This record gives sequence, C-alpha cells and structure tokens, in this order.
Amino acid sequence: MSFTATDRGARLARRLVTRRLDAWGYPRGTEASDAVTLIAAELTANAVRHGHVPGREFRLVLGLCGPDPVTLRVEVSDARGDRLPPEQASVAAPDAESGRGLWLVASLAARWAVVPRTDAPGKTVWAEVDV
Repeated sequence: MSFTATDRGARLARRLVTRRLDAWGYPRGTEASDAVTLIAAELTANAVRHGHVPGREFRLVLGLCGPDPVTLRVEVSDARGDRLPPEQASVAAPDAESGRGLWLVASLAARWAVVPRTDAPGKTVWAEVDV
C-alpha cells in the first residue's frame, strides 16, 4: 500500500502491519509481531524523515513466505534514491537524540538491505524476520 509521507502515514502503515500480522496468526504481543511491527515503524519513519519528496508517497509491502522457516518480509520504498542509509548500522552515542533506528532493524532482522527501486525513482529498504 502507499501512504502519505507524513507522521500520520507512518502511523497508519505501522497499524496496518500489526493487523495483517494478527490475521496471519502472529497476534500483537508475540515476538514475531513485535519485531516486524518495530521494523516497519523504523523504516516508515525513515521514509518520512529522510526519503520525503513533496507530493510523493512511500510504499509499504508486507510479505509472508516459506513453510519452514516462515519468513516475514517488510519493504518500504521512498522517492529519495540519493539519500541512502549506511550499509552497516551502528549504535548512536548514548546522548544522541536519534540514530538508533537502523541498528534496531539490523538487530531484529535476519537480513536487511537497501536496493534501488526498479519501478520509480528512489530506494527500497527491506528486512526479513524468520519465525
């Protein structure tokens, strides 16, 4: 789904993820739901904060694949291909007010990466959680 590149859009995307995971059998409060929801929250917040282009939306794709192990995949695409996150997530200074999002994503995900969008200008950040 596509969302406005605003705080409200990021909030709606996070809620959609939680509801979809519940429908797939991963209710709120389970380790899988909490991890994937937090990853989606961080990636959508980054799309709003760092990937915003006036008049352009960000896109969220949530996928479920594989019987053993099941992999939950989150993809967030934005319109800014020129503002790439670092390839390696690092821990922010203890007194920093931001900079922990990708570290959280890297800590919770089995795999994550950034790739150029193929269908539009910008980039896609994806993360996978094995459950």
